Amino acid sequence: MSITEKRWHILFALLLGVIMGPIDVSIVNINLPVIADYFSLHPSQVVWVSISYLFMLSTLLLPFGKAGDIIGFKKLYLRGLLIFIFMSLTCGLSLNFTMLVISRGLQALGAGITMALAPAIITAVFPSEERGRALGLHALAVALGLAIGPSLGGFLSDNFGWRSIFLINIPIGVSAYYFCSKLLPEFEGRKEQPDYVGTILIFFSLLSLLLFISNIGKTSLNLPLLLLILLSISFFALFIRYEKIIPHPLIDLTLFKNPIFSLGLSCSFLNYITQYIIIFSIPFYLQKVLFYPASKAGLIMTTIPLTILLVAPFSGWISDKIGHKIPALTGLVLCTISTIALAMLTPIAKEWQIIWRLALYGLGTGVFQSPNNSAIMGSADRSKLGIAGAILATIRNLGMVLGLNIASTILSWLQNFYSSRGFSNALYFSLRGDFIAGILFSFFSVLLAMGNFLVKQDETS
Repeated sequence: MSITEKRWHILFALLLGVIMGPIDVSIVNINLPVIADYFSLHPSQVVWVSISYLFMLSTLLLPFGKAGDIIGFKKLYLRGLLIFIFMSLTCGLSLNFTMLVISRGLQALGAGITMALAPAIITAVFPSEERGRALGLHALAVALGLAIGPSLGGFLSDNFGWRSIFLINIPIGVSAYYFCSKLLPEFEGRKEQPDYVGTILIFFSLLSLLLFISNIGKTSLNLPLLLLILLSISFFALFIRYEKIIPHPLIDLTLFKNPIFSLGLSCSFLNYITQYIIIFSIPFYLQKVLFYPASKAGLIMTTIPLTILLVAPFSGWISDKIGHKIPALTGLVLCTISTIALAMLTPIAKEWQIIWRLALYGLGTGVFQSPNNSAIMGSADRSKLGIAGAILATIRNLGMVLGLNIASTILSWLQNFYSSRGFSNALYFSLRGDFIAGILFSFFSVLLAMGNFLVKQDETS
């Protein structure tokens, strides 16, 4: 069978590996309050279990995407699966919080490889008229992982302890490795010199930026923080200058001249900031304001990914027929309305009042993501699919990191403010501040999506 004939088998094998990442993210997020209690940590501290993971993803996705273009997708994808499996075991056996944070960061090495290469492999295998549907199924796998994670995480944590939420990755990972090794085709890489200097420059630029973001809310602006942001800007300026003069750069900067590519990335960035403000805040609202057990909170948290699971394939199919502009804008509008509704929740909200708001957010996300991702990947030349997918994943993870940090910083600030003034429900009012911040970011994403309608023609491959 040719690659074209077995493309759906390839997609199945690929998505079995893809699903581990979102399971791991959501299974951990729902258990942040549990891990915080176990290690006697403040919410602003325990969030590092997620941030360390996203730190590594955000700084290494670009080199992984470029490496896939050079080495070949299959070989590198399989290595990523092996790293993820081993570091999941290490996370589950962590002896203290520091070991857990470090293990999570190293686990992201494997996840980063699979996340960077999956969209590229799908785009290379499927013809343009089926790409939206295939990427919709990719979004479905991500949504399925996110849907499984909270309820599975609550069940495992309540019955077997929080360590089991990491060990569950091992049987899934082993199965993914077996099928991918059998079914993924060999993709021949390009013979060119890796951009080591560019990789180092962008790594330190992103690392400095992420450290600045993570600490800006914990202290007043001081010399170390100013040095971090100056280092980030300086490394990035050197990176851009260097990329323009070498024959085989880490990032082909001409990609950003395509408005479909640039606007799609910007909308995705803002959408993920909002999404991760919500994902951080809702577990604390459910478990610390409404006093739900982790298992019940997990079931409620499945609402968003479960809705995405139902919607994403359909929205991908629609985008193949009518283009990405209308579905993307519609999805972001629905996300904004949902975030406004979440900000209006009370300390005595009923389950159904929470669920319909989360379902509406899932609907908006499902309508937005597949068309937007298809437009981004379709606007890139086929020889640059690896780096285009890595840029998309990097922007997405920067949004996740920023969303988590914004949420934890606002929560910490406002909780101290309300507690010092004797508010008995300080946490509730602090969480409302998180949702208000989410509204602002979501609104700006809508404005950017409107810019797509000024683009006269979709520049897709």
